[in-house]
Amino acid sequence: MTEYWQERDRMVNEQLIQRGIADERVLEVMRRVPRHLFVEASLRDQAYDDGPLPIGRSQTISQPYMVALMAEALELKGHEKVLEVGTGSGYEAAVLAELCAQLISVERLEDLAHQARERLTALGYRNVQILVGDGTLGCKEYEPYDAIVVSAASPFIPRPLVEQLKPGGSLVLPIGEEDLQSLVRLRKTEGKLNEDYLGECRFVKLIGTHGWET
Repeated sequence: MTEYWQERDRMVNEQLIQRGIADERVLEVMRRVPRHLFVEASLRDQAYDDGPLPIGRSQTISQPYMVALMAEALELKGHEKVLEVGTGSGYEAAVLAELCAQLISVERLEDLAHQARERLTALGYRNVQILVGDGTLGCKEYEPYDAIVVSAASPFIPRPLVEQLKPGGSLVLPIGEEDLQSLVRLRKTEGKLNEDYLGECRFVKLIGTHGWET
């Protein structure tokens, strides 16, 4: 898609590469996916700015750098089955769909799920399935997953997500208090979880049985 291509190129060069994103597949996808189509028309002139934007229902589309950082941390090669918790606008789902073979995305708010599904279908994504439900429970129907990413902040690690992750797989999520979290990558190896700290972040709360109550 050529519309806004200069803005996307500038976003990649100034926001992503300058901050250390080096995975060429991730950079290529971030240059290609039309973020402006995942926000309201009145916000499209801000779509490639360095920050999150509101998408309704007190939810946001994440900062481009954060989407790229989480995608890079998963170290996807193209053959994986991935679970995303928190579809939101569908933007990160589009990015991940271009990096893996199959994406299952769970959104608790039905209207957001419907809007994201329409956007992704219109853009031609065929390897994404968006489900409505409690993402903290994961999605047992399609387990196990090579990788899992959570796009909302949890007070602790949701146990069902660990259980549904393949040995050798990675789980990337923000953990912490309501106002400030740590982005971490958990690698599941030999029955243990090895943790990498990826930096501080701010996400909306992960609501559900294994997250925040409200």
